[in-house]
Amino acid sequence: MVPIQFITHHTSTISHEESAMLALRGGCRWIQLRMKEASEEEIKPIARRLLAQCRKFGATFIIDDHVELVKNIEADGVHLGKNDMPLAQARQVLGEGFIIGGTANTIEDVRRLHRESADYIGCGPFRFTETKTNLSPILGLEGYRSIITEMQKEGIRLPVCAIGGITLEDIPDLLNTGVNGIAVSGAILRSPNPEKMMNDFIHIA
Repeated sequence: MVPIQFITHHTSTISHEESAMLALRGGCRWIQLRMKEASEEEIKPIARRLLAQCRKFGATFIIDDHVELVKNIEADGVHLGKNDMPLAQARQVLGEGFIIGGTANTIEDVRRLHRESADYIGCGPFRFTETKTNLSPILGLEGYRSIITEMQKEGIRLPVCAIGGITLEDIPDLLNTGVNGIAVSGAILRSPNPEKMMNDFIHIA
């Protein structure tokens, strides 16, 4: 898993597709297309174009939630939230050749995802974020330390990616908790220079 993942978002001036392109041009090599309010038919043409761009840039391309779309266009994998298709079912659909990540907020979530053979965990939120609705309880640094410590005790070896309102200044302390990567979205798009901000995130991680 790469140190920095980008999760697409949109603003009044930047589309999901353009947000992904800004991240790619800024050096990010893991893009997750996350369009929660859109239908699969709306997502499909954007996903196809972004898949081609990710191939061009040598980046991993993950789609949030839409397992069949991932299979049909041969994206690299899918990320499943707590209310999406169960991970074990997605593995039956996709087989072993695709990356499947899952969302966790507690050590119980991590244990479940480990049992279901997740490839990585998106764990959060670190702090309050406006890019996601129905936010789980805030973890903070101590929350990550607790989860990582418990994983080590139980011999659970899964890459953990921290997510949720993370800024450039947070990265050193977050990485010191033992997480393997950082997922970003709003911090990039709110920057006056998103490509440079993406590049700064990559270099500090």
